Amino acid sequence: MRIVVVGGTGHIGTFLIPRLVRAEHEVLSISRGGRAAYTQVPEWQHVQHVIADREQEDAEGVFGDTVARLRPDVVVDLVCFTLESATALVERLRGEVGHLLHCGSLWRYGPSDRVPISEGEGTEPLGEYGIQKDRIARMLKEETSAGGVVTTSLHPGHIVGPGWAPIGPVGNLDPAVWRTLSAGRPLHIPGLGVDLMHHVHADDVAQAFEKAITHRDTAGGEDFNVTAPTAMTVRGFAHEAARWFGQEARLESMSWEQFRATTSQDHAQMSWEHLYRSHCLTIEKAGTLLGYAPAYEPESAVLESVRWLIEHDQLDVERPLVV
Repeated sequence: MRIVVVGGTGHIGTFLIPRLVRAEHEVLSISRGGRAAYTQVPEWQHVQHVIADREQEDAEGVFGDTVARLRPDVVVDLVCFTLESATALVERLRGEVGHLLHCGSLWRYGPSDRVPISEGEGTEPLGEYGIQKDRIARMLKEETSAGGVVTTSLHPGHIVGPGWAPIGPVGNLDPAVWRTLSAGRPLHIPGLGVDLMHHVHADDVAQAFEKAITHRDTAGGEDFNVTAPTAMTVRGFAHEAARWFGQEARLESMSWEQFRATTSQDHAQMSWEHLYRSHCLTIEKAGTLLGYAPAYEPESAVLESVRWLIEHDQLDVERPLVV
């Protein structure tokens, strides 16, 4: 098939596009052109690159025309963040594309009241990002059920992989957390450390998209959670990460007020955003309908990210990895 991937050089596209090339699809990647994929493999030589600024073209009302002119059989939209943008693309592609796939987020769900969360059973989302992702997913299901474009939305957990920093054991991107754990020093954690985070390797997300394309008949009109098989608590994550450096985690619980005083406002807010939601999703539906079978547990996915950062001098730790 002729497949257009919007946002093809990002986290998911880095792994998805080579998969599609190996499956002998004709692949076109739309991006702003400012960055190469996170990993370079020979498959990229067979990809046609199209430069387009999604945000600017959405404002001008022409992005749908840009995609339609490429005559795709399938469109994979990895960088859509508003209902308005998603609706405009659907309306332009109606009757012209066989399958439209959208990348959502586990933040379509609000704070957990029971786990694991099945598709459509979480609490109301918090924050504009999650609200928009939920609205998009609902619109896409309605579009397909009404006989319009065949759509599928996939909702990843916290995406990790080589080339970028992972959400760490206290739910933020603070590099000091990794230095603390590598040195065996006490790590401050908010609350009791039982809050959950649900990671997923970018290549497992790519696997899910590839399978949804392959199994269009069962994926059409559906939404899918896409995560690692298990989620990690703050405590479990911290203890596992410390062992990577040959250390035992020394955790000091404190109130959220105290925790905010130990770090920057941005790091504290990011921790709150992740840990307050305390997400754990089920991937049973994706496994049953798509054959989704993630290759990575969350700790192995995060370890791959951390190893890459250390090897490329982008993360300063006090002791080397021993795994």
